[in-house]
Amino acid sequence: MTLPYGKKLLEHFKHPHNVGVIKDADAKATEGSPACGDIVTLYLKVDEKTHKIKDIKFESYGCASNIATASVITDLVKGKTIEEAKAITWKKAADELGGLPPIKMHCSVLAVDTLRSAILNYEEIHGLIKDKKPTSRNEILDRIKHVMNPIRGEDIVKTGTVQDVIFEKGNVTVLLNLEEDNQFAANISEEIIEQLQSIWDIKKINIKFTI
Repeated sequence: MTLPYGKKLLEHFKHPHNVGVIKDADAKATEGSPACGDIVTLYLKVDEKTHKIKDIKFESYGCASNIATASVITDLVKGKTIEEAKAITWKKAADELGGLPPIKMHCSVLAVDTLRSAILNYEEIHGLIKDKKPTSRNEILDRIKHVMNPIRGEDIVKTGTVQDVIFEKGNVTVLLNLEEDNQFAANISEEIIEQLQSIWDIKKINIKFTI
């Protein structure tokens, strides 16, 4: 079945804007899953004084709608403050492309979710979170769900790779059902640390292998 893609969407798919990696990014975020077929990573450079997004780039894996919505999101937010960027909705992104087929509307949601995660990452790193509340174990688990099990193509919580998470007095211990010399152990550990290290009340992150 051929989906009714509009001219602007196809243009962003064939010639996406702001593709690539910002090596010294001020913040980044990845959302999506290989299991569902769509993944987006966004990188931000932000002016510390004005909080304007000076540069934004993306990497994307998935369908035409996924690539196009990630592309158009970068156009929509470049030059805006992080507060203005947070106000952009999935509907705004979809409308900017001339609409999306209903079956592909989740791609617009994914692009906006990734943007908001990247902004949250920036705010945490730079101490901009207001009304800070103690981080809960469930919040830690939600962050860890962004880490994929490369063998299964799903997140490490869903696949049972995470045996337990213990959070006491600022110290997080993540117990993994993995051997320390597993070919993916180092990569998974690094990604867990990357997901958790910007949380304001986490002081130390320990990764332990239980096999």
